[in-house]
Amino acid sequence: MLKTFARAAALTVATAAAFAAPALAQNANGTIQLRGNVALSCTIAVTDLSQSLSLKAGENAKTVGNVTETCNSGNGYKITLASTNAGKLKSGNNEVAYQVNYDNQGGGLTSQMVVDRAAAQFNKKSDLKVTVPASDQYIAGDYSDTITVTIAAK
Repeated sequence: MLKTFARAAALTVATAAAFAAPALAQNANGTIQLRGNVALSCTIAVTDLSQSLSLKAGENAKTVGNVTETCNSGNGYKITLASTNAGKLKSGNNEVAYQVNYDNQGGGLTSQMVVDRAAAQFNKKSDLKVTVPASDQYIAGDYSDTITVTIAAK
């Protein structure tokens, strides 16, 4: 009887080992791919401060507008300033040239001014400033021009 019990115990241990061994030796894996997307978004908010320029006395870097730029392009973006009257205030056939300054870049707007941004920026605030030379020889009239500010991803 002792022999039978020893054989049964040995068989039970061997059976348990046979079931356990394959589970330990088996190696399996799987993968999960994560995906996402951020859409390109460039926005600009332009605030016209409704300033009246003193042409006869002249103006020196008078802030006429505020601009808030946001663009998430990893390659950066461009801000373009364009004048309807090629950088001149007009009253009929009479003209007064002016200069602009935007984020430390300045000049006349006889053609478009392009401000290059090398990287994405969020809520970047800049002022648009205008300089008009003083003169006693400007012709009477109401002078105006329109500056358009545009943002575009690179």
